[in-house]
Amino acid sequence: MSAMKLYFHILRAHAGPFVFSFVTLMFIFVLQFLMKAVDQLVGKGLDPLVIAELIALSLAWMVVLAVPMSVLVATLMAFGKLSAQHEITAMKASGMSLYRMMGLVVLCSGILTYLLILFNNNVLPESNHRFKTLMIDIRRKKPTLSIDQGIFSQDLQGYSILARKTYEYSNDLEGVTIYDYTDPSVNVVVTAERGKVSFTPDFRKLIMDLQNGEIHQLAAMDFESYRKLRFVKHRIVMNAEGFDFERSNENAFSRGDRELSAPIMQQMVDSLEAANDAVRAQTIQVTPPPSGRRAALFARNDSLPKQALQERAVSLAIGTVRATLNSIDNQMMLIKYNQDEINQKLVEIHKKYSIPFACIVFVFIGAPLGIMARKGTFGVAASLSMGFFLLYWASLIGGEKLADRGYMPPWIGMWMANIVLGVLGILLTVRMGRETPRINWGALRKLVPASLRSPESPDMTAEQSA
Repeated sequence: MSAMKLYFHILRAHAGPFVFSFVTLMFIFVLQFLMKAVDQLVGKGLDPLVIAELIALSLAWMVVLAVPMSVLVATLMAFGKLSAQHEITAMKASGMSLYRMMGLVVLCSGILTYLLILFNNNVLPESNHRFKTLMIDIRRKKPTLSIDQGIFSQDLQGYSILARKTYEYSNDLEGVTIYDYTDPSVNVVVTAERGKVSFTPDFRKLIMDLQNGEIHQLAAMDFESYRKLRFVKHRIVMNAEGFDFERSNENAFSRGDRELSAPIMQQMVDSLEAANDAVRAQTIQVTPPPSGRRAALFARNDSLPKQALQERAVSLAIGTVRATLNSIDNQMMLIKYNQDEINQKLVEIHKKYSIPFACIVFVFIGAPLGIMARKGTFGVAASLSMGFFLLYWASLIGGEKLADRGYMPPWIGMWMANIVLGVLGILLTVRMGRETPRINWGALRKLVPASLRSPESPDMTAEQSA
């Protein structure tokens, strides 16, 4: 019964720091998101409820990062506080090893890992997809969302657009300047006093209706041919690909890798691998020329010189070899394209499991470091955890880039950080578990109630006198 009380005492020491660090990290992530998106969301005439929905949908990826970091901070703070108050020493002296102290904590981190895996495969993809759909809807209703007044916008391929003034509740512009790079042979600059942005019904084209302006055209080859046109009304139709305008129906466009669960992506990987196996299984044979061409080649054997017949045969063979090489190149390009898709999807699959597993790895890192630090303050825990998490995140990002490019297997790229930090954590835990504690009898005596103290105890007296 006393052992269970100790276990729950250790677990309670983790609960408060975990909740505090989780709330703090989520607050920091939300502030970071708002700082990045404030220019695109605030002052654009958007409904506050829409902005709130965007923030709510963004909380999903924040949870994925905040939970492992909170586990590391909570473990450092809990074991640091227990060590600073000499409770770790008391537990070891009573026969409880460090591994037993960490047992319930590891079990709870395993439960968190399982829940986070479910979250990554069910909640996060749907949240990312709904966020993407909502952003498309917003941009469709508000074309000027990506145009900031006084700043050149180059989201549209081939155009650079400057609007000196935009309006929150309309798509009107003032002081419009457009640089048109779609025709390399002519430099075109369009200026207008006012303009209005809209879309075609299929949202594939961006329409800009301009009023009271000028069109300046200069030949890019000799810079001698120059033309200037004045207009009262002028319409420019641009491709809207750069703005990512698509239909808002959730089934009208395919989902990205971060909008799919691991089982669905694994099915796609299996299909791509089967397609590659089918391509590799095809036997490419150099076939002889068709019978008609062979007959035509040797039909007039008596009338044509032997050298001419040989030249025709060589030409026919070269054509056949070139066709075969082109077929091989096409098949190799298809295999490479499929393999790149496989690598990207495998990276996302392993990421959905490796990041949650960091909850367990960080327990083995945080427990021995907290005991060695002997401080349970949030500042010490935050400093140590930030350093380790930056190392973990840098390894994860680097592994993802290398795996996407095929320089290493996806599972190594995504699990490398867990493996390295896991081995380091196990070594630190084993080292701390083997250390024999130096019993501080003076500290232990303070933990004993006054009614149960024995001042005549020779050990305590000797320790105090020492």
